[in-house]
Amino acid sequence: MPHTAAESGAGTALSFGAVLQALREEFPEVTASRVRFLEAEGLVRPSRSPAGARKFGESDVERLRHVLRLQRDHCLPLSAVRATVSPEEEPARTSEADTGASARGAPAEAAARYGRAALAAEVGVSEEQLAEWESYGLLRPDAEGQYDAGQLAVAGLVAEVGRFGLQPRHLRAVKAAAEREAALVEQLAAPLRLHGNPERRARGEEELRELAGLASRLHSAFVEAALGPRGA
Repeated sequence: MPHTAAESGAGTALSFGAVLQALREEFPEVTASRVRFLEAEGLVRPSRSPAGARKFGESDVERLRHVLRLQRDHCLPLSAVRATVSPEEEPARTSEADTGASARGAPAEAAARYGRAALAAEVGVSEEQLAEWESYGLLRPDAEGQYDAGQLAVAGLVAEVGRFGLQPRHLRAVKAAAEREAALVEQLAAPLRLHGNPERRARGEEELRELAGLASRLHSAFVEAALGPRGA
């Protein structure tokens, strides 16, 4: 029978941020993206709240510790790690909204909305930090004070780069550059996206996504080229 976080371990449901804090006691370098990667690979499957936030049980945390120890202590590749852990059942859907998103082929998280407290818990920061990030324009809640999955991704990355000393004021230039890239992509895709023919509009949406992906990869390539080889 599928499990939920509330049924795992001793019945404790932990937020994403609480899980990161618990893992960093033994693995100080573990990042949010690392845990999300292990989740995407099926090595841990937390349940979801009706709002889409991850809810981990104590057994989920122990499973993550086990996987991270195998990688740290034995340098095992992911395929070997997967072979040492038993597969988990698919977690139950936690709301009708989740089920509807799945039926349409869209991830439940994409439609999720988070209040400030929920977002702070998911990322593992304080609400005061979120307010500071908003003051620098790094986050932008909707008219109802809710954040979508895109804002969650931004908040998670802002938290991660902050561990290396990058402050919100440093990231305004990064955001401005990203907005200029987005405007250029929108401009290039606009003729098809605004076309009267539905098929051409659909092509425009596909072109927009493709261009956005290419622009992101180009940005990364420019950054790596600018940094150049080190230690030569």
